[in-house]
Amino acid sequence: MSKNICIGTRGSELALWQTTHVKSLLEVHFPGIRIDIQEIKTTGDKILDTPLAKIGDKGLFTKELELALLDGRVDIAVHSFKDVPTSVPDGLTIAAVLEREDVRDVFIAHSKKSYQSFISLPPNAIIATGSLRRKCQLLSVRPDVQIVDIRGNLNTRMKKLDISGWDGMILAKAGVTRLNWTQRITEILSLELMLPAVGQGALAIESRTNDQRMQELLHPLHHSPTAVTVTAERALLRYLEGGCQIPIGAYGQIHGNELRLDAMIGSLDGKRIVRGSTTGTSSTPEEIGNYLAKYLLDRGGKEILDEIK
Repeated sequence: MSKNICIGTRGSELALWQTTHVKSLLEVHFPGIRIDIQEIKTTGDKILDTPLAKIGDKGLFTKELELALLDGRVDIAVHSFKDVPTSVPDGLTIAAVLEREDVRDVFIAHSKKSYQSFISLPPNAIIATGSLRRKCQLLSVRPDVQIVDIRGNLNTRMKKLDISGWDGMILAKAGVTRLNWTQRITEILSLELMLPAVGQGALAIESRTNDQRMQELLHPLHHSPTAVTVTAERALLRYLEGGCQIPIGAYGQIHGNELRLDAMIGSLDGKRIVRGSTTGTSSTPEEIGNYLAKYLLDRGGKEILDEIK
């Protein structure tokens, strides 16, 4: 393997872990391959003092990486799949999807507080999260809870929690696990309480559409069951025209040849949540996503989305 491969990545600790993970997998399959890593700052990395929902969400964490792909500075880009818009730019493709980590969210209590679970929090407890999806689902169960916005990488968030007067925060279990912070988890939130973001826990590797060599190299890393479930979730999100400004959660699971998709649309204050599920053959993930999206819209989701937009 004479030619170097250059991987584009964000510079956060989690992004670098994900990229190093992809690099090591490629090196296992192709001994002797030479791989460089190029860090690229994205818009989402530069603007840290504004809630994501107020910035807009089209490619906040991917656009600059995709430009580097298109102009040939990098050969592939590694993304958290939940950050990838449902439509990728012309000339680019999702060449591989890695096997998914645990999709669930976790509650991390303040280290000096005695309670260990979200439901046991005292009245008017303060919880940190930067996600409208999480805020909506938390408030639907505990309308008394106060939500504060939090941004930044995992280390930054842990430090902010420890020096704050907050009672806890909500994070994705996948990132906490990958960076070895599992000892801080005080509760893994059930899927009944908290549906995850579309694509949560999965990694996507993007390449140029015409780069056949890269797609062949990435093929051994591709995990079809994860790709199928995330395809259904992303089809639902695309149909709803949703993003991080709208509380939408979805989770696809494969059982044999059957694909089950659960999803929710919620109001910003958590007072209204429309939730549904459907099953179908795993060979038709987009149709399943579209069907469930229409089902949610017909049962009150459209009114919720219209109000938010």
